[in-house]
Amino acid sequence: MEAVRVLLISTYELGRQPFGLASPAAWLSGAGHDVTLADLSRSSLPRGAAEQAELIAFFLPMHTATRLFLKAVERVRALNPSAHLCAYGLYAPLNERLLREAGVRTIIGGEFEQALANVAGQVFELGCSASTEISLERQQFRVPDRTGLPPLASYARLAVNGSTRTVGYTEASRGCKHLCRHCPVVPVYGGVFRIVQPEIVLEDIRRQVACGAEHITFGDPDFLNGPGHAVKIVEALHHEWPRLTYDATIKIEHLLKHRDLLGVLKTTGCVFVTSAVESLDDAVLEKLAKGHTRGDFLEALDLTRAAEVPLSPTFIPFTPWTTLDSYRRFVRDLARLDLCEQVAPIQLAIRLLLPEGSLLLELPEIRGLAEPFDAHALCYPWRHPDPMVDTLWASIQELIKRDERRHSTRTETFRKIAELALGGPLGGEEPRPARATIPYLTEPWYC
Repeated sequence: MEAVRVLLISTYELGRQPFGLASPAAWLSGAGHDVTLADLSRSSLPRGAAEQAELIAFFLPMHTATRLFLKAVERVRALNPSAHLCAYGLYAPLNERLLREAGVRTIIGGEFEQALANVAGQVFELGCSASTEISLERQQFRVPDRTGLPPLASYARLAVNGSTRTVGYTEASRGCKHLCRHCPVVPVYGGVFRIVQPEIVLEDIRRQVACGAEHITFGDPDFLNGPGHAVKIVEALHHEWPRLTYDATIKIEHLLKHRDLLGVLKTTGCVFVTSAVESLDDAVLEKLAKGHTRGDFLEALDLTRAAEVPLSPTFIPFTPWTTLDSYRRFVRDLARLDLCEQVAPIQLAIRLLLPEGSLLLELPEIRGLAEPFDAHALCYPWRHPDPMVDTLWASIQELIKRDERRHSTRTETFRKIAELALGGPLGGEEPRPARATIPYLTEPWYC
């Protein structure tokens, strides 16, 4: 097999050092290829590597990354029109038609490391051929190779008690057992999840700690898809690094089912759990096939508070089913539940996204609202039946942008959003001082 020059590019990954570059880099360099990593969210495109690479592969794990890809690929093609272009990650197979138009020849979804190594080994034989592969095969992972990536200190940090900590990032599993309608994992994995071997995860953490990591974010779609696997990792983590903290994403459904593990999370250093709650309205939760109810969320909130593992809920408050009254109830609920400091302001302005392949398009009411696919926005646009709801959404978006520039606190911004939605102050439901300082990552949650 002839060695090739490979350039792996990430455009955006939520302010994290990209596991989606470091993991395949280990496979490719292990096969003798010359690998360069480029995280365009933190550094410029390496012109020399782009000009010389025989294989250029873009990591597309999310919607924002894919939109940014559309700009980056034009420059890459101008610098090196003969390179074999590849795209991999959740959003690659979902946007196959668009990627083909952008010059991408190989598209990989699911478990991508082995597939990328195969492409590199055959790149000279592939020529202009086009292929799409979604692999859910189990892989024996390799320790990620982060050589050439920007230092951890240049990425999102953990804010806690007025100071910040350097954050590392790893993944203990991929895919998900569940079939939430709005989730981009589902069209690719279809209810399957795959683990990264514990010794690989721990060695990856070990190397990041050596590079200054004081906190680890586990990027699994759901950390408790395999509870035994997760517990084995965090107990080993805490044994080796007693002062190292971490956060993870866990479904409300799993927080209830595995409530006995909340104490384990607390004692092993978990400082908060992110959970995609999405809505406090049971009818909307049913449409999204979330697998939990409003009552389940309230119970999970009580359980996590009792265990002293703060819950960081994420929401999609603007959907076709949202009304002005339901949004006002949502805001009042957050105030009553003392969640103003636990919810990032942007979570009060998230609008339901309809990307290519979304299972929501199976719903008649969504099909009736969806406009033709917008290749620039990478989604099916929709307008709310009540124009006032869309006006409120746009106004809240602008308010949040202004407050971010002013470095307003979460409570200050929440109060302004509430007044905008309600047409006046919350009154007796005015946000109370936070009962405790809730740690959070300095890069907001976007999709």
